[in-house]
Amino acid sequence: MDHRETRGRDGNAYGRGPQHHDPVITEVGPGTPCGELMRRYWHPVALSANVNERPQNTRILGEDLVLFRDKKGRPGLLYPRCAHRGTTLYYGKVEDEGIRCCYHGWLFDVQGHCLDQPCEPEGGLHKDKVRQPWYPVQELYGLVWAYMGPPDKKPVLPRWDTLEGIGPGEKIFATGSAFGAGGDETQEIVPCNWLQDWENVMDPFHIPILHTSFSGVQFVPEMGVMPQVTWDYAETGMRYTAYRKLDDGREMDRVTLALFPHVRIVPNVQLKAGPADSIGWVLPVDDTHFRLFHAMRVPESFELRIPLGDRKKWSTMTEEERQRFPGDWEAQTGQGPISLHSEENLATSDKGVVMLRRLLKQQIKLVQGGGDPLGVNFDPAEAVVKVEAGNFYKYGYFYQVAATAGQGKPNA
Repeated sequence: MDHRETRGRDGNAYGRGPQHHDPVITEVGPGTPCGELMRRYWHPVALSANVNERPQNTRILGEDLVLFRDKKGRPGLLYPRCAHRGTTLYYGKVEDEGIRCCYHGWLFDVQGHCLDQPCEPEGGLHKDKVRQPWYPVQELYGLVWAYMGPPDKKPVLPRWDTLEGIGPGEKIFATGSAFGAGGDETQEIVPCNWLQDWENVMDPFHIPILHTSFSGVQFVPEMGVMPQVTWDYAETGMRYTAYRKLDDGREMDRVTLALFPHVRIVPNVQLKAGPADSIGWVLPVDDTHFRLFHAMRVPESFELRIPLGDRKKWSTMTEEERQRFPGDWEAQTGQGPISLHSEENLATSDKGVVMLRRLLKQQIKLVQGGGDPLGVNFDPAEAVVKVEAGNFYKYGYFYQVAATAGQGKPNA
């Protein structure tokens, strides 16, 4: 009997053919379909507080780069191989005007201009003909942002209404740790593909299972209530509304957003009422690693405390404990460096994941055809993005706001 017939009848693993990931929506290097989509946006690449006069290696969208801040306070992001003889600028010395290569002293500013060639007559008679490859950077919300796409397509850096207008007693708190991916402040890089985290934002049903009934309460017990979920397209991505009727009689709509290119807006996990006050970004490091950045509007006295519920801090857990009480880190990295999409069996509860992947492919195709993808804006007057995510309860001001926006159920 053909082993393929046996496998089809009883599911025996013998003779399984090779499985594969979908490269169109996962691979982010230069020239790849998804990589070219990603390069049409600004990306957070570092915490501003961590960028100083010591050059640091960084990997973004599969490209190795050097990040530094010159002594005038300007951040710079350059290709690491010196345009002279190719040694790395990681060992360069930062000065007022830029970074000087350790090998022969060529000096480059934050836009790659060659300012000095000390071994050449008169400091380099033709130095203006040399340009170190560079990328534009800006700073906002305590983060350094980079644009790595076509110069003539550079959009404005978006702002977010919930992070604007910071008043007395408030601050913006930025973090680049993996706490939002199930880790804690001891990790920066998560060893799996970026999409495994981003599409997880459109999967509300893993919350009552993974985060409540399977591993114990990781957020609050109310998250264990199985929600009624609707998914729909937002202006620059997708959202879901998860309706829950809680044991105390309250009714709540929890609205979560996944916006392009990799924005995740998840409402307060302690179910605090009102609009979300935290914005997250899933930065692809390369095809098999990503980083998370968050900017949060918080009180001046705020210190980051990761909600653990019944779970120990990730970095203090043994491997056995991680098996017994897994979180997002284990579930997402457990899919492998890049999930094998060809062997998935998607169900009705995966509707949001299917819709998000379909929308991602549509935007990739749009860019391939010369168009501008969702969320790209060239008008500074339109730079502020309205955040529609949040926890909206049936009674009270915040629910009425949500209902007015079409996000909630009508008041009784």
